[in-house]
Order: sequence, then structure tokens, then C-alpha cells
Amino acid sequence: MNEKISGPYTLAEIRRMKGRTDWDRLAREGDFEGEDEDDFEVDWSTARLVIPEPKKAVSIRIDPDVLDFFRAQGKGYQTRMNAVLRAYMEAKKAG
Repeated sequence: MNEKISGPYTLAEIRRMKGRTDWDRLAREGDFEGEDEDDFEVDWSTARLVIPEPKKAVSIRIDPDVLDFFRAQGKGYQTRMNAVLRAYMEAKKAG
């Protein structure tokens, strides 16, 4: 299920492609997969907007095999590298 479709396609070709979504199963399961919609009450009066700090652009030297490993994981490899560094930082702070 991890096959990649690549190449330039026309809009007509994309529209002819068969999707893999089981729409009948999703319709049978409903929106909350058996849970009652009334169980999900949200009190928006206490909600607050959190604006994340912007990332800083830096130049860093990384071993080629480490960079290749993260890039091979696909799009978002820099975000994953940041997550690994954050986990290391938090572990060191806790220890």
C-alpha cells in the first residue's frame, strides 16, 4: 500500500484513476466509529490562540549518511530532524 505514483499526469488521466477508499465501509461506520456525537462537548469560551514561534534558519554540517536517512523518509525530513533534536534536548533537561 506504500506504492508511489509518479510522473506528469493530465487532469483527465487523474480523474480516470481508481481511488482506494472504501466508501461503503465508511458510510456504515458513521462519523465517530460507533461513538455518540453527544459525548464530544467543546467549551470554546476557554480556547486561546497559540501562535508558534517561527523557526530559525541555520547552517549545520550533517554527516551524509544521516542526511540521506532523513531525506529517504520523504517530505518533512527537516521537521523530523527537529523532532529528534527536541526529544534529545528534553531528555537531557529531564535527566
